[in-house]
Amino acid sequence: MNVRPIRVLLADDHALVRQGFRRILEDEPDIEVVGEAGGGAEAIELERRLDPDVVVMDMAMPEINGLHASIEILRRQPERRILMLSMYADEQYVVNALDAGVSGYILKNALETDLIRAVRALAAGGRFLSPELSEIAIRHLRSRDTPPADDPFTRLSQREIQVLRLIAVGKSNREIAALLGVSVNTVAVHRTNLMSTLGVHKAAELVLIAVKKGLVQPE
Repeated sequence: MNVRPIRVLLADDHALVRQGFRRILEDEPDIEVVGEAGGGAEAIELERRLDPDVVVMDMAMPEINGLHASIEILRRQPERRILMLSMYADEQYVVNALDAGVSGYILKNALETDLIRAVRALAAGGRFLSPELSEIAIRHLRSRDTPPADDPFTRLSQREIQVLRLIAVGKSNREIAALLGVSVNTVAVHRTNLMSTLGVHKAAELVLIAVKKGLVQPE
């Protein structure tokens, strides 16, 4: 009996890296790469169009990074299986990805051993983290049992988070308006609301929050 292969969408802004992922995955007879995205916005569009079983998403991409692209995809399609790839083993990055709803998180230095196993685990409805991240995941799950102090970040809308990230990467109000397809006045309102909700008064403070929450990677 023929079994339909696992349909995978790759998202990474480096073409050579995507080619490497494709070679690793397509060496397996039960996996088919159905599309490649060079950035977060393209990943969101291709996920909608191709309906893959698993999205393999690089964390660090320009304009819309992997975390934000995952949030956008899962907001519309909560059951989508997303595997986050990252160079970062920092606890905050892992926690942010888990909170966003991704089903797996693996480190790029372990791709050869973890990528195939992770894709198969996610396609079967399971979860997968690189073994060295297991302690972070356990601590995070335990912390969910303790009511957290109020974090104003949790009150931000998805659009406000999008604006916050673009501010953090140095975009002006006009540039943000063009990227999001809204007016400059609308962006100014979002900026004011961000500062009010987060209790800050300077753009530099917004940048620090964006870095802490994993919306951008520090240099």
